[in-house]
Amino acid sequence: MENYLEINKAAWNNRVNIHIESEFYELTRLINGELSLPSLDIKLLGNIKGKSILHLQCHFGMDTISLAKLGANVTGVDFSEKAIAKAKELSNQLQAEVSYICCDICSLPDMINEQFDIIYTSYGVINWLPDLDRWGKVISALLKPSGRFIMVEFHPILWMFDETFQNILYSYSRKEPYITEESTYVGDASEAVDKVVTWNYGLSEPINSLTKNGIHIEGMEEYYYSPVNLFSSMIEIEKDKFQIEGQENKIPITYSLIGKKL
Repeated sequence: MENYLEINKAAWNNRVNIHIESEFYELTRLINGELSLPSLDIKLLGNIKGKSILHLQCHFGMDTISLAKLGANVTGVDFSEKAIAKAKELSNQLQAEVSYICCDICSLPDMINEQFDIIYTSYGVINWLPDLDRWGKVISALLKPSGRFIMVEFHPILWMFDETFQNILYSYSRKEPYITEESTYVGDASEAVDKVVTWNYGLSEPINSLTKNGIHIEGMEEYYYSPVNLFSSMIEIEKDKFQIEGQENKIPITYSLIGKKL
């Protein structure tokens, strides 16, 4: 769809205030001095003090600010004007030194003349992109030589099931987009029902998109938990670790990719 970007941007602009006010994002924890980054992500990132980080699809900046609190020099990117405006407002409120760019990822090389030590992106990101080869090219172009790429993402198997996780309804991977009318994923959000355009990519697709563009995959792991309570059918097995009730340890829920630019 040629106009997928406008459709999705409208949806995400509509969701910003709902997300900020929701219990799902727990913004007050960040305001009170806690980090919003999951412990898994912090472990994968390692010591980032003094490192330059490009945070792709940063939404309204909670994790971007958390990266800055860990000592990194961070630039956050998102295509939603309202999200970037809120991110800037929040950064000023918390006195976090963060730079922000409002643009689509594929346009990013035209907006920035810099390379980074680390590019980081996480949780519900690549399903909004129509062309992972272009995504891989952007990552390669903006990473320094020997720079690291770190992604934590929801597992594509999740999106095959119906809401009960009992029946398979959708393809594991397909080229055609899903065009749906859906509410956002936080609480009672019936006021945020929007048309969205998404894709589902099997694991081979982001891996191949990175490797063909000069990113060597150093590690890939699958996890049977999510750091957030994404579905109503989830139960908390440990602090900030959620599994699907009745499918515990049966369905991978997230995965990580660690790459290095050759």
